[in-house]
Amino acid sequence: MATSLGSNTYNRQNWEDADFPILCQTCLGENPYIRMTKEKYGKECKICARPFTVFRWCPGTRMRFKKTEVCQTCSKMKNVCQTCLLDLEYGLPIQVRDTGLSVKDEVPKSDVNKEYYTQNMEREIANTDGTRPVGQLGKAPSSSDMLLKLARTTPYYKRNRPHICSFWVKGECKRGEECPYRHEKPTDPDDPLADQNIKDRYYGINDPVADKLLKRASTMPRLDPPDDKSISTLYIGGLGDTVTEGELKSHFYQFGEIRTITIVQRQQCAFIQFATRQSAEMAAEKSFNKLIINGRRLTVKWGRSQAARGKEGIKDGVSEMGTRLDPVPGLPGALPPPPALDEEAPANYFNLDPSSSPAVMNIALPPPPGINPPPPGFGPPMFHPMGHMAPPMPPPMSMRPPGQIHYPSQDPQRMGAHAAHGSRHGE
Repeated sequence: MATSLGSNTYNRQNWEDADFPILCQTCLGENPYIRMTKEKYGKECKICARPFTVFRWCPGTRMRFKKTEVCQTCSKMKNVCQTCLLDLEYGLPIQVRDTGLSVKDEVPKSDVNKEYYTQNMEREIANTDGTRPVGQLGKAPSSSDMLLKLARTTPYYKRNRPHICSFWVKGECKRGEECPYRHEKPTDPDDPLADQNIKDRYYGINDPVADKLLKRASTMPRLDPPDDKSISTLYIGGLGDTVTEGELKSHFYQFGEIRTITIVQRQQCAFIQFATRQSAEMAAEKSFNKLIINGRRLTVKWGRSQAARGKEGIKDGVSEMGTRLDPVPGLPGALPPPPALDEEAPANYFNLDPSSSPAVMNIALPPPPGINPPPPGFGPPMFHPMGHMAPPMPPPMSMRPPGQIHYPSQDPQRMGAHAAHGSRHGE
């Protein structure tokens, strides 16, 4: 009889007997009063093939029942959930996590080597508190920028929905609304996500979900440093009214010496200038798309060069940094302000001479040259000015000074034409 078979069958000290499963928040569900069934040595682990305690529960209303799939030893070796086999810290597949942390942890796949490796890992787990990962994962760095960007921060309860009803797909389901399965169109069988294997996910190979996330990580926006090596200033946007200079300094001082911090309250932004370019690059890399202060996600960009700020950032003698600039000699001065309007003077909307009589406005314009005047009785009536006090006829529109431009609807000759015509007929 093989050693593996004897130890696996008769040496029950290696069998798992747990009181509570190792689960992620998504698999556990949103019900705080969840009830579980516990079956001691109910099934064998799908990775190490050893009997373990199986837990079964319903994560919520209209959700499918879930159960643990692997033993707790295999779960602790990879720091994953016993049901979905996703990482407990980031909520990502093992392949994505190992790629982000540059970890290569190859678990043996043959029966004898797998059992020997598992027993050694159990001995290592027994010497720890059981809350931290062991093996290669325990020696890995604490975090990764790619993992922080891809990590799921909230539970995804949609993953606990029931499976699709195969009878409904064939058109033979007679349960209607009482059917516990979903009546939806199934996914495309050619879709890579339709072919997922629990062992491939655990070993970190051929995982379609991991391939999709890694492709997304390669296309995510990143902040490239500018070519101008003299730029050591970062632009911080979206400050609002709650972020102060001290809070910005307490976050950015860890990357290097800060030369100046300038806050432009009107535009709700700030400019942080570091003493060295290396410190600015490190601050931009560690803060891009990850900077959250007082619950606000802040925008981090590189500052512009001096030439670009000189062309675009200077306005009203104040630079983009908020500093006052000295005037440049030889430039033309500012335009004079418009004349102040006297509130007590009557409003003169047509730029007319105040000494003119209202009746003067009823003068008709002469016809343009080259056009014969209309015969008597046709066309607008001509109004003769009263006496010799009438001023001369106003010049045409093209000959008027710039300050006396009228719209066609505001022409004084048009405004009085009907009044003059009525007055003549009234006579």
